[in-house]
Amino acid sequence: MSLTFEGFQHGVNLGGWLSQCNHTRERYDTFIGKEDFRVIASWGLDHVRLPVDYNLVEDEKGTYKEDGFAYIANAIAWCREYGLNMVLDLHKTYGFSFDAGEKETGFFENEAHQERFYRLWEQFARRFGENRDMLAFELLNEVTDPAYSPVWNRIADRCIRRIRAIAPDIDILVGSYWNNSIDALPDLAAPADEHIVYNFHCYDPIMFTHQGAYWVRGMDHGYRFSIKRPAAELKEETERFLGKPVHGFDGLDLTKPLGRDYFENRFARAAQVARERGVRLYCGEYGVIDRAEPEDAVQWYQAISAAFDHFGISRAAWTYRKMDFGLSDDHMKEVLPKIIKLL
Repeated sequence: MSLTFEGFQHGVNLGGWLSQCNHTRERYDTFIGKEDFRVIASWGLDHVRLPVDYNLVEDEKGTYKEDGFAYIANAIAWCREYGLNMVLDLHKTYGFSFDAGEKETGFFENEAHQERFYRLWEQFARRFGENRDMLAFELLNEVTDPAYSPVWNRIADRCIRRIRAIAPDIDILVGSYWNNSIDALPDLAAPADEHIVYNFHCYDPIMFTHQGAYWVRGMDHGYRFSIKRPAAELKEETERFLGKPVHGFDGLDLTKPLGRDYFENRFARAAQVARERGVRLYCGEYGVIDRAEPEDAVQWYQAISAAFDHFGISRAAWTYRKMDFGLSDDHMKEVLPKIIKLL
């Protein structure tokens, strides 16, 4: 079977607009607007991934905020106007965020928090489920701890069932632990129905894509690594940083720079699992930090995109603007036409 998530093959994230932000009306009204949707469509992409935090549509007590839902409705309308599809991604729910700095805790242990999560998805389904021809739902961004895996599979199954009572055939994306790691994907439960899509993120190798990242624990803020160096050096430095062997380098000529074979190795097991379970495969985030040399970023995008195409994996790059990965920012200006062709 085809792994391709039709209509969501080439996209970009709108990170930092309605998620990972200071949640003010000023932010919502100025960070992204209708013109940005026109620009994204002009790049030849077919969709956007829209991360949203629960703070957009709920107050601390769980009361719904109509003005917050209106921003999602506007995004859907602008997608329709410019011929784009959209993934609605719940990036943070009450009690859980992939970012420990958000201090959201208790979701996986607290049934009341889980019930709030189900009710929010029922709201999304009632309000936006009729847009199933161009909209998909992503249940939760980047579950972290492997210990959450069994309970997350149970929560996801229950949430899917409650969405299905309202929107019976909308596509629903589900990712696994280790921040949607492709290595954790086999531990996802079997798909509940034919409208489930397995979702993963890929920022491999982290010593290249996150070089100098101030938020990565233990990362030297001055660290730089050129992807033009031999893959053996990248493997060695990644293993030293992580403190364990890393996957994807087996069988490669490590005297050469990292190329598409590395990503084909990384994706092969997930592709096999997806085929065995009859489910489509989607990479919801991938990208290179703005501290990397732009031409190095192009080489990385060439390698990963060739592997995506080899397996027929649909994807959305992180991210359109700012957030240390912004494709439309000045640091990518000279190479953006090259990268757009690779998204």
